[in-house]
Amino acid sequence: MAYDFLGLVNAVNRRLNEVELSSANFASATGFYSQAKDAVNASIRYLNQSEYFWPFNHNTQETTLVANTSRYAFPADAKVINFQSFRIKENNSLGNATTRITEIAYEDYLDRYVEQEYSSSLGQGVPTQVAQAPNLEFIMTPEPDKAYELVYEYYSFPTDLSAATDVPTIPERFQHIIIDGAMHYGYLFRGNTQDALVMKEKFDEGIKHMRSQLINRTPYVRSYMLTGATGGASTGFGI
Repeated sequence: MAYDFLGLVNAVNRRLNEVELSSANFASATGFYSQAKDAVNASIRYLNQSEYFWPFNHNTQETTLVANTSRYAFPADAKVINFQSFRIKENNSLGNATTRITEIAYEDYLDRYVEQEYSSSLGQGVPTQVAQAPNLEFIMTPEPDKAYELVYEYYSFPTDLSAATDVPTIPERFQHIIIDGAMHYGYLFRGNTQDALVMKEKFDEGIKHMRSQLINRTPYVRSYMLTGATGGASTGFGI
């Protein structure tokens, strides 16, 4: 089975003893077959919504800042932006080094720096701080005076599959979980509530296993205990 939209839909069709679709009739499918496509997308959508930080939805964004402009829109597909990852990339032609940017609260920005948006007399330069605005924007301060290259990371929410050859962002080794979720929605469409509940439980269990493999990490404690010249431990320690 090819790992694409057509392959996933046909996996559902086979489990429900339906005729498989082909690339020729996939786009025009109606009735149950149209529902099978909806079921696959619903499964993928549910899986993506179940966790903010799936690594397969991680993206690195590069944006060229605009001189005398403080506010910038989030990427259209952004679900969560990592505000600890902002940095200005080194650019020899602009004369700036790589600079790490720290996050500040929006209220602190309003109290201390908002005047930069209304007055040209305030200092401009390489931004060193970023604030998250309440309207899907972020704000750079100081306001940039040149077209610096901003880099940051975010987690996206992928768009639904459409064409037969579209491939999910979810790794292929988890395709069985997508199919379990699609079977849940397929059984609901057919009015088979009992089987739908069974598949929903299996689907959620599969998502838990995905989370344990891709997200959960075993915490560890690093010792900062100092040893003396004679090999004995000092009385100070840290965690």
